[in-house]
Amino acid sequence: MTPAGLPVWLNGRILDQAEARIDPADRGLLLGDGLFETMRVTDGAVRHFTLHMERLAHGAGVLMFPPPDTDMIAQAVRDLLAACGLQGGSLRLTLTRGPGPRGLLPPPQLQPTLLLAAAASLPPATPVRLVTASHRRDEDSVLSRIKSLNYLPSILARMEAAMQGADDALLLNRAGHVAETSASTLVAVIGGKALTPPVSDGALPGIARGMLLAAGLVCEGHLTPAMLRGADAVFSLNSLCAREVVAIDGYELPRQPAFLARLVAYLDG
Repeated sequence: MTPAGLPVWLNGRILDQAEARIDPADRGLLLGDGLFETMRVTDGAVRHFTLHMERLAHGAGVLMFPPPDTDMIAQAVRDLLAACGLQGGSLRLTLTRGPGPRGLLPPPQLQPTLLLAAAASLPPATPVRLVTASHRRDEDSVLSRIKSLNYLPSILARMEAAMQGADDALLLNRAGHVAETSASTLVAVIGGKALTPPVSDGALPGIARGMLLAAGLVCEGHLTPAMLRGADAVFSLNSLCAREVVAIDGYELPRQPAFLARLVAYLDG
């Protein structure tokens, strides 16, 4: 390990970060032609690994990638976590179509790039202040339904929020309905019922979101900014943490820490 951080797993090898190299012709680097998964590590293992691999495989099918070798990935995860000595934190998997010639069409024979990188910390589960992003989520785009490397809309939204002193951005779709935040599922408690936007409104099918829906703790429903302002509580959650939303566009929201604790207990159980 070097001062640069923990080692990485790249295309079958565990390397020091300073030694890891991505081909300059890699389509993930040049065109955003790839997918990623961010996974939580607890007690030296990735939580909900199967669910992450199912979503990765779905995204690969959408992008016409070869099916990911989940057994190989599982072994790579174990090897990297052992090399890092990591008991808690997160693991980021990046899969690209690999190197190719200039232009948009990929080569006939693909050599996908697979990178695993670990982090020894998680984002703080602190309260969140949101502002509504000025641009809209395209709910009809295939990119709203997969974990694509094309993350510029979310990056611009987060930068816009930071310039306004907020923690994150609220993304609306073209119809004005709530989609999600820049990198998290949104859940609103309204009249005692927990609602999260449907995928058809531009919400990414997140892992935590899917678990809560399957358990009946959350239901899908259209949300508007006005509904959020009148909510009993609003939460932002993903695979790494769940947080209370305490304000949107300067409008203060009520809090329900007991409901947040219930969500966290289920996701961590």
